[in-house]
Amino acid sequence: MSQIETFPTIIQGGMGVGLSNWTLAKSVALKGQMGVVSGTAVDTVIVRRLQNGDLDGSIRRALSHFPSQEVANRILTRYFRAEPRKNDETYMLVPKPSLTPSQEATELVVASNFAEVWLAKEGHDGVVGINFLEKIQMATPASILGAMLAGVDYVLMGAGIPREIPSLIKNFAAGEEGSIHVEVIGTDPVVLKLDPKAVLGAHLPKMVAPKFVAIVSSDVLASYLAKDDLTRPDGFVIEGHRAGGHNAPPRSKKYDEQNEPIYTDRDEPNLVKMATLGIPFWLAGAYGSPDKLKEALALGAKGVQVGTLFALCNDSGLAQEIRSQLLEEIRLDHLKIATDAAASPTGFPIKIAHLAGSLTDADAMENRSALCDLGYLRTPFLNPNGRIDYRCPGEPVDMYVKKGGIAEETHGRHCLCNGLTANIGLGQHRRSGYDELPIVTLGSDIEGSKELLKLHPEGWSAPDVVDWLMVATATN
Repeated sequence: MSQIETFPTIIQGGMGVGLSNWTLAKSVALKGQMGVVSGTAVDTVIVRRLQNGDLDGSIRRALSHFPSQEVANRILTRYFRAEPRKNDETYMLVPKPSLTPSQEATELVVASNFAEVWLAKEGHDGVVGINFLEKIQMATPASILGAMLAGVDYVLMGAGIPREIPSLIKNFAAGEEGSIHVEVIGTDPVVLKLDPKAVLGAHLPKMVAPKFVAIVSSDVLASYLAKDDLTRPDGFVIEGHRAGGHNAPPRSKKYDEQNEPIYTDRDEPNLVKMATLGIPFWLAGAYGSPDKLKEALALGAKGVQVGTLFALCNDSGLAQEIRSQLLEEIRLDHLKIATDAAASPTGFPIKIAHLAGSLTDADAMENRSALCDLGYLRTPFLNPNGRIDYRCPGEPVDMYVKKGGIAEETHGRHCLCNGLTANIGLGQHRRSGYDELPIVTLGSDIEGSKELLKLHPEGWSAPDVVDWLMVATATN
């Protein structure tokens, strides 16, 4: 493992579904900073690349290094298309996350996370991390195991309280069973266990524990996690409410007329208290400029986590037509980014960029019918028959209500799973002829993007971002 004790100054954010792909992470790692792949729905990403023919051979190359070739061959036999899928064909789906995953589903999640990390680390000794959402608990153990098998250097996790992850990593590194508690509505949490030997048997290699970085919004949560050896991370990313993706709800619990959260000074972390914890931390959310990096370092941070600048760069997984549209909107100063309190099925506010032809476009949405066919954001609940079932406020209203949900909880919800997949050119084509629309999330601070557009009018690369930010650390 390429772990370094001189911590990186820049963490490239782990964004979306496949937006922070292996090519982006590798580009950043080669510049001496932390490249991060997104672990969210990576099994769907890998499977759709295979169905599209894996034209550069990267997925097959990665899987040829997976510890169990029996598992790798089963995945290739089921999903790889030597004759690539046509644009009017529907993608084959992967099993939905659940509390009782099949062996096939577990193997696919493990191997997919392995492949994405392995490709990001191929051929160099730079630092690579993987980002997960704590909210997507049912996929967490298998995902982390897969990343560890590929020698991931850091695991980063936000959107919740990731108190069980340090122990899970420690157990996997020892080759032992790991577990987490998954919240279930209507009953006690369920223990979700995974034994690495049950996945790989005699092929299980020795693994090294990666460092764990918790992404939090407040010093209060950081202090809670830091107080016990079992929950203490190796570092924190303190992410403010101007960051892209999901944000913490406002402590005031107040929203304006547009249903945007009203944040106050109470939502700002106490960085003096953060420093007293004695744990490395990075700042995120409107820290994407040389001046803000310099400010973060002066406040005691090891550096910054930056998302938007990397999301818009030519190395990210963002579909080129969407990137071009966003850059033109930024160039004209027309891009609107709002914090939508209702859009995400998770219940967390989320930053959404308003674009024609996306899920924010009412006319473009007119022909879409609600459905939940990917299911990453489903919530387990105990039904009246005493069995565990799953529901998502992004599914059809009548179905959600039939499962005990409240109709009002579906209002304004978008299907993030399908929308984020469409961002990277892997959106589903429906048999009805409907193609899933993208939904773009960026941070509210785009001043850095404007500056980079002046320097690189035709677009910029990940190394360009690193070079521009690192000017802040240059000595006279």
